[in-house]
Amino acid sequence: MNKKDLVQNIIMNNHTLTKKSVDEIVNSVFENMVEALSNGETVDIFGFGKFEVTERGERDGINPATKERIRIKASKNVKFRPAKSLKDKVN
Repeated sequence: MNKKDLVQNIIMNNHTLTKKSVDEIVNSVFENMVEALSNGETVDIFGFGKFEVTERGERDGINPATKERIRIKASKNVKFRPAKSLKDKVN
């Protein structure tokens, strides 16, 4: 499912909303999540899961093409932990 499919599903489940309004709402939700995560906050959606920023330290790696040892810079990543209710529904 992509964002377009999500918007279509919401419209099909609620006939009073327009495609434009649903698209704006979905975009707003994602923008707010990105802003919170970029500020180092966690995004906890009850019954769905938790998004949080994790930091990876600098580490050694190997270039697979040349087999040369390289230094990989430290970086931040977003980690998702599903809620128990989501895990139960998937399983």
